[in-house]
This record gives sequence, structure tokens and C-alpha cells, in this order.
Amino acid sequence: MSGKVAKEKEASLASEPVNPRDPTIPQDVFVETDDQDFHYKTLSWQFTALFMCAEIVSNGMLSLPSSLAVVGIVPGTILIIFLGAFALYTSILLINFKLNHPNVHNMGDAGYIIGGPVVRELCAGGTIIFAICGVGSELLSGQQALTVLSNGGLCAMHFTLIFAAATFLLAIPRTLDKLSVLGLCSVCLIAVSALIGMVGAGTNPTPSRSLSAAISSDFLTAFVAITNPVFAYAGHFMFFILMSEMKRPEEAIKSAWCLQTFATVFYVVFSLVMYCYIGNDIQSPAYLSLPPKWAKAAFGLGLGNFLLAGGLYSHTAAKLIFVRVYRGTHHIYKHTLLGWTSWIFLCFLAVTIAFVLAVAVPIFSYLIGIAAALFASWFTYGLAGFFYIHDAKMKEGSQGLWQHPVKTCLALFTILAGAFICVAGTYVMIQLIINAYEEDREGSLGGTI
Repeated sequence: MSGKVAKEKEASLASEPVNPRDPTIPQDVFVETDDQDFHYKTLSWQFTALFMCAEIVSNGMLSLPSSLAVVGIVPGTILIIFLGAFALYTSILLINFKLNHPNVHNMGDAGYIIGGPVVRELCAGGTIIFAICGVGSELLSGQQALTVLSNGGLCAMHFTLIFAAATFLLAIPRTLDKLSVLGLCSVCLIAVSALIGMVGAGTNPTPSRSLSAAISSDFLTAFVAITNPVFAYAGHFMFFILMSEMKRPEEAIKSAWCLQTFATVFYVVFSLVMYCYIGNDIQSPAYLSLPPKWAKAAFGLGLGNFLLAGGLYSHTAAKLIFVRVYRGTHHIYKHTLLGWTSWIFLCFLAVTIAFVLAVAVPIFSYLIGIAAALFASWFTYGLAGFFYIHDAKMKEGSQGLWQHPVKTCLALFTILAGAFICVAGTYVMIQLIINAYEEDREGSLGGTI
């Protein structure tokens, strides 16, 4: 479609009655008026960056040092830096797509624009599944932390239940500005937690530890290690929802730069320090390789971050459905019985499903990996390429793609990278499950009871 045709289409749409439920209509997700009980567009770019950091820089970092133990310091560090830069690039593509389509609230809406109803449901369903798996992952991290802090004083299921209840309470606020201070606290806590972990490793180095600059291994082992940094940057599926609640969405670029700069530097420093002082025997999560007192201190400080990240994941799953059902109605903006009942039920349902999966499914930790391979590969990397190609064709037609060959080639690369991570990651995770069952190790497959 040429730029002239696109403008004519937008003009014709502007003259027609607006259906707020139609994700193709260029109208902002939330229309603010003074008489509303809920005002959504309240986030500054600084607090948006804090939410992004709190959600992405979380328990995923604890597996990064073990990746260096598999592939070596040099390739592991290069991979973390490259993926951080790549995630920044795809963040910018997602942000530009949202600015071009202010009506987009989530990946489902974006999927509808680039691929129609089927792609919309796939993207929306994938977002919900991945968010619930994210909640479950944070519940397991919280359970591990509470177990270490209490010296195993309670059954693991009870710790998971306690953490799930606290996660549910954090998910309940309808607007994200109510959690903005907690976002700041969460980032501070995970940073101090990592600092305590590094100090603990530095003051208690493993005697006669072995370090490797580079290690050769088979594809299965190497790719498992590679998926750790790949999924440590996963979280782009929340960008559209966060931008929808920003005062000035155009400033989201600043948030993305803050997020990826902080995450990349943080991941590199944490991984190198922990690995260099503990060596190839480092465990995942890395804090389990520390002496008990240091592990307790690091896990204790990390609890706040695990809690808020779990709350954000469940909030995301609930809000996607809530906005999809009530978009354009007074239930979004007013205190209504139906609105509050639906919202609380959706938050409760998201946390409950995550809790049941975490405590009842022995292979849940591998299912998280499969969900990440299937969805995070596209949300963080692959779909961004489709977004760029769609908007470039919409503005300048097909010839516009080849007027910017570098950008087009980069967009195609992101699509291929997302496809590779999706296929290879899914294969690896399924193979790990098969290997575990063949070795008759069901009891160590990730169950928490």
C-alpha cells in the first residue's frame, strides 16, 4: 500500500464511527477524561524503565554463570553482550510499531494488524501462557529462597502457596502507577542481592577451581546453555501494555535504552564475577553455590524482586483479558461490581494456574523452557522483524523495503533468529525431558513437593 493510499484510508476511518474493540482503528487504548475513577496513562518513562528492569532482570540472571561453565568465558560473555544489543534493537522496533499504532495494547492486537484474527489469537494466547509460566517461575524462585532462608522449615508446597498469596495481592491494583514505588524497590533489591552474591563468592572462592576460556560441547548441551541468556532478556511482550499506560509513549525509547544498558552490564558483571570465583562447578541458580549465610542474604534480598516480577506477570495476563472483554466500556474506567469481580477473578485465576502447575507438574521447569522457546523467541526477537516490514510496506509500499536495504535485512534476520530459537529451543527442551525419563529421574524434574 502506498503512503498516499494509507493516508486516504486513515482519513476515511476517521470519518466513520469508531469501534473501540477493533484493534485496527487508530485510537488510543485508554481515552482519559476527568470524571474517571481510574486513570491509566500515568507512567513516566523513568518508572516504565523501572518496571521493565524489575520484570526482565529477575531470576533469569541466576542461571547465567552456569552458562559460562558450559561454553566458556569468552563465547559466553560475547553472547550475553550480543543478545543485549539485539534485544535493544528489537525493543526499538516494537516501540516504533506501538507509536504507529496507538490502538495496540498487547501482542494479540499487534498480531491482528500484521496477520489477521488467527495470528491475533495465537499471539494473545501465547502472551497469556508465557505470562502464567513466568508467574510459575517466580513462584519456584520464591519457594527456593524461602526454603534456604528457613533451612527447609516447611514443605516446599507450603512455601510456594505463601509466595503465591503475596503475588496475588500485588497483582490486584488496576493501574500500574500504584506499583511504581515497588518497581524502584524491586530493582534496588535485585541489584543489592547480586552485589551480596558477588561479595559472598569473592570472599569464599572455591579452592582449586577450574576456569575455561572456551569449551567445545555437543549441540544439545551448548544450546541449553545458550538459551539461558536468550531467555534472560525475554519480556518484550509487556512493552505494549506498559506503553499504553505512559503519559508520553514516545519517550519509551529512553526506557528501552535504560533497560538494555542496565541489563547487559548487570548480566556480564554478575556472570563473570560469580563464575571466576566459583568455577566450572557453579550451580543454577548461582546462589546455591554460596556458603549458607551468604546464600540466605542474597536470596532474602532477591525475594522482593521475585515477588514484584510475579505480580507483574499475573497482572499482564489478567489485564490482557480484561481489556479485551471490557475495552470501550465504563467497566474499564469506573468502580463497578462487575469490573472489580472480573478483575480479581482474573488475577486469582492466573496465580492459581501458575501455582498448580508449579507444585503438581514434575516437568514444570522444562515446560517453562518450552513456553519460552515457543513464545519468547517470537515476542523478543522474531515478531519485531514482521512489525518493521509491515509498517515499511504500509508507508512506502513494497519498494520502500529495498530503499532501506540494511534495515530490511536486519528485520529479516530477526525473523530468522526468532524461528531458529523457537525450533531449536523446543527440540532441546523436549529432548531433555526424554533424556530425563530415560534415566529414570522423574523425582528431579522440577517438582516442588
